[in-house]
Amino acid sequence: MAVTLINPTGLPELDVYHQVAIGTGTRLVFIAGQVAWNAVPDLAAQVEEAYLNVGTALAAAGGSFADVTRLTFYAVDWNPEKMPELLDGIARAAAKLGITPTPPATLIGVATLDVPEHLVEIEATAVLN
Repeated sequence: MAVTLINPTGLPELDVYHQVAIGTGTRLVFIAGQVAWNAVPDLAAQVEEAYLNVGTALAAAGGSFADVTRLTFYAVDWNPEKMPELLDGIARAAAKLGITPTPPATLIGVATLDVPEHLVEIEATAVLN
C-alpha cells in the first residue's frame, strides 16, 4: 500500500478522517472535482454520487480509496447543521464501495459551484505504486 494514515499525538483523533497521510508510491493522481451529474436537490444524495464518481476516477487510474492522500469537499452555503447530511452521503457511498474512507479531508464552504443544481464537489489526490 502506498499510503499510511496516522493521527499524531497532540492532534485530535476524529472518526471521519486521519490528520496525516504519508504517500510512498511513485505516481501521483489528481482527481478533478466530482459532482452529482444526476443532481437532485438533496445534499446526501449528491455527496454519495460525487464520492462514487471519485471512486470511478481512481479505478480508471489503477487505484482505489486506499491510495487517497487527501479529499477536499466544496459545499454550497455550508453551515454545521448540514454535517449529518454530508456524513450520510459519505457513509452510503462507502457502503456501496465496501470501504472505510478516512484520509485527511478539508471541507470548504462556497457561495456556488459550476451550476446552481450542484450542492457539493469532491476532489482527491492519491499516490500509487
